Amino acid sequence: MREASRSIPVARTVYGGAVAPGRPLVTIVLIAMCAGAYLLQWVVPGFTEMFWYAPLYTLPNPVYDAEPWRMLTSAFLHSQGFFLHIAFNMYALWILGSHLEPLLGRVRFLALYLLSAIGGSVAVLLFSAPNVPVLGASGAVFGLFGALFIVQRQRGGEVKSLLILIGINVVLGFVVSGIAWQAHLGGLVTGALAALVLAYAPRGKKRTLLQSGGLVLLFLILAGVTAFTAIG
Repeated sequence: MREASRSIPVARTVYGGAVAPGRPLVTIVLIAMCAGAYLLQWVVPGFTEMFWYAPLYTLPNPVYDAEPWRMLTSAFLHSQGFFLHIAFNMYALWILGSHLEPLLGRVRFLALYLLSAIGGSVAVLLFSAPNVPVLGASGAVFGLFGALFIVQRQRGGEVKSLLILIGINVVLGFVVSGIAWQAHLGGLVTGALAALVLAYAPRGKKRTLLQSGGLVLLFLILAGVTAFTAIG
C-alpha cells in the first residue's frame, strides 16, 4: 500500500516569512527597476514628469492629486543632474535589503519597502510647499533604516551607531538644499511602524494574519490621510 504523502513544512524566518535561500531577490529587483527607470528618464522625453510627484493645492488642473499612483512611482525615479542621488540610494538599499530581506522574507520586505515609499510621499503632501515635484527612493530607504532600528532593538542588537547614522542623514535633509526632508521623515516613521507590526506580532498560527492586518491598516491610514488632505 502507498503511504499518504505528507506536506513538507515551509521553513520560516524569525518573523514568519518564507525562507528564500540565495541572494536577496526583491532587493535586486527593486534596484534593477530604479536603474531601468533612470535609463528611461534619459532616453524617453517627459518620462520623469510623467511619474514624479508634487502635491498641488491651487492649480486649476490638479492632475497629480488625481493620479495618486505618483506617490509610489516617484520613488523609482532619481535626479538626472546629480548622479550620487541614485548611487547613494541604491547602495543603501543593497546594504539594508541584504540584511532585512532574509530576516523578514520577500513578501514582508516588499510590503515594508512600498509602504515606506508611500509614507514618504504622504509626508510630502502634508508638509512640503505646493507644486514642488519630488522624486527618489530616499523615503523608502529611510523606511528601511527605521525598520532596521526596530528589528535590532527587538533582537537585542546594538543600535547606537545606527541611531547616529540615521540622525546624520535626517539633519542633512534640513541643511542641504534640494533634499525633501519630508519624504525622509515620512518614510522613516512609516518603516518603523511597519516593522513594529512585523516584529512584535505574537508568534503562533495567527501571526501572519495579524501582520497582514496591521500592514493593511497602516496602508489605509496613509490612504485616508491622503484622501482627507486632497479633499480639504
